[in-house]
Amino acid sequence: MHGVTEYLAEGSRVGIRHYTHEDSAEFIARARESKALHQPWLFPPANAAAYASYAGRLIEDPTKAGFLVCERDGGGIAGFININNIVEGAFQCGALGYGAFAHAAGRGLMGEGLDLVVRYAFGGLGLHRLEINVQPDNAASIALARRCGFRLEGFSPDFLFIDGAWRDHERWAITADMIRT
Repeated sequence: MHGVTEYLAEGSRVGIRHYTHEDSAEFIARARESKALHQPWLFPPANAAAYASYAGRLIEDPTKAGFLVCERDGGGIAGFININNIVEGAFQCGALGYGAFAHAAGRGLMGEGLDLVVRYAFGGLGLHRLEINVQPDNAASIALARRCGFRLEGFSPDFLFIDGAWRDHERWAITADMIRT
């Protein structure tokens, strides 16, 4: 847990901040506790070497931006939201991936965190569009996208290789002009 944490943005119950290498032990513990919740949808790093590689990419690669959703009461990590494949120029877009940890699931913390990340992406990062690609059977992830104002734009068969197979995905998106003020 972190003592006094400076967040990039804060809501009433959560703040968002970037990953650090020092988050490894807590992130790994939360990922291991959350295996049943995450699979078969996502596979966050569950050991120190995997976390170091994963966090390193999010910290160093300019086409990625990683955020930890932390509870303001105590600073514990509730989940994570990453913006991947950031494209600048005329596109100004990124692809979101996210996951709640089991102890925080169903408490509305990720909705608050996703709203903060979206606003940060459209403000501080200067993006215009964010996309979420989600497997059609992942009801919780679809509900989160819908609650946060994303619109369903289409269906992509065999879109991402996950858990040993090419998986179909629904495409959800939000643009800067859609943000609720």
